[in-house]
Amino acid sequence: MRLNDLMKKIIFVRHAKSSWKYDVLDIERPLKNRGIIDITNISNEFKMNNLGFDRVYSSYAKRALDTCGIFLETLGRSSNIIEISKNLYDFAGNQVVDFIKKLDNSQDTIMIFGHNHALTSIVNEYGSDYIDNVPTSGLVMIEFNIDNWKDFRQGKTLLVLFPKDLISKS
Repeated sequence: MRLNDLMKKIIFVRHAKSSWKYDVLDIERPLKNRGIIDITNISNEFKMNNLGFDRVYSSYAKRALDTCGIFLETLGRSSNIIEISKNLYDFAGNQVVDFIKKLDNSQDTIMIFGHNHALTSIVNEYGSDYIDNVPTSGLVMIEFNIDNWKDFRQGKTLLVLFPKDLISKS
């Protein structure tokens, strides 16, 4: 076993800002233009960090899938690495944690596109840095000293990218 096999990483991404102006079911809400701009900026910043990942998982909500698609397009990655899961359409976080604990151990770094309050709860419970709120288009990367996803536990927060932080850098 290589030393880096003992580490797993998750890149959590909250869906981009969505629109409430349409009379559609919650899972069908589209992104606002502002959301498209924000997630494009976040994905460009992420791309500059040159961080890889093995697999991408997304909630089946339109806003999460569209966010995921924009992110992967910016990175030049194929959408065939996306796996859609109803378990990620979760606002509390319990289903997401259960999902993580059942991941294939051959995947060391994964991305999850999901929703709040689940993501804020999870990054605070399992990361090393307290985050008041993961905003829309927010990204948090956490590393875990485990080799088996079923052992998912407290890790170290490695990267936090929020749209407001990128605006202040310009």
